[in-house]
Amino acid sequence: MVYLATFYWGWLLGSLLLGLAMGWISVVHRGKGVSKVTTRWLSVLAAALVAAALTRVVPGRFGYWLDLGLILFALYLCGCAVGSWLRDWVVSRHAPAA
Repeated sequence: MVYLATFYWGWLLGSLLLGLAMGWISVVHRGKGVSKVTTRWLSVLAAALVAAALTRVVPGRFGYWLDLGLILFALYLCGCAVGSWLRDWVVSRHAPAA
């Protein structure tokens, strides 16, 4: 993991900044969300991928790609969350104190 962070720091930073930008410019859509069944399946898939990466079940190049992909995706999601929070903090209108 340290090798990935050292060698791919530019790509990792780019993933974080891309997530920050996407979180900032995304418009909140109050539409129909993902069903609970689909959410559970996606959670199980994500947990299985993380478990496979931590236990090093996938050897060689594919394990390397799995680790890199998970790190890039995690940084992207963190950037999205921070960008969305910053947009809400900057754009929200606060009612004046009475």
